[in-house]
Amino acid sequence: MDTTSIMQDAEEQMKMTIEFLQETFSRIRAGRANTHILDGIRVDYYGSVVPLSNVATVTTPDAKTIMIQPWEKQMLKVVEKAIMDSDVGITPENNGEVIRLGIPPLTEERRKQLVKQTKQEGEDAKISIRNARREGIDGVKKAVKNDLPVDAGKSAEEDLQKLHDRFIKQVDDLFVEKEKEILTV
Repeated sequence: MDTTSIMQDAEEQMKMTIEFLQETFSRIRAGRANTHILDGIRVDYYGSVVPLSNVATVTTPDAKTIMIQPWEKQMLKVVEKAIMDSDVGITPENNGEVIRLGIPPLTEERRKQLVKQTKQEGEDAKISIRNARREGIDGVKKAVKNDLPVDAGKSAEEDLQKLHDRFIKQVDDLFVEKEKEILTV
């Protein structure tokens, strides 16, 4: 195995970690209406379980409201029940046409909990990035044992460390951005 493919594998793992972290952060409610908090909700649609976005239009008419308009009227109750059963923590209001979710303002205590949760997600991402670096370095060491020049191995390890540092900084930046969003009243 050459160092280029080892680097590419490590970078790919780190990119996937960042994408996962961004998706996770988008689901954390920050006091503002965000359609992504409903991404994990699945509804029963004619015998198969599908994402909410496959059966309804989800919009944010203002900063404190999420509006869900099912494409079929009989789906109103099913969608409403799926939201009630989920961990979103918001009671839906059904007017017979659309379902509205009023986003309540966050308490100071809840904001602190969300920052703590966000920090933990960031730490998990950092661990994943470190693991990708460690696997890359292990691959380089094996390649050195299999006739790769030692200086090329050292160079590859330094490159892996630079890659690691770049992605760790990205995680820190994402955390700071999300923390600011959560703490903004």
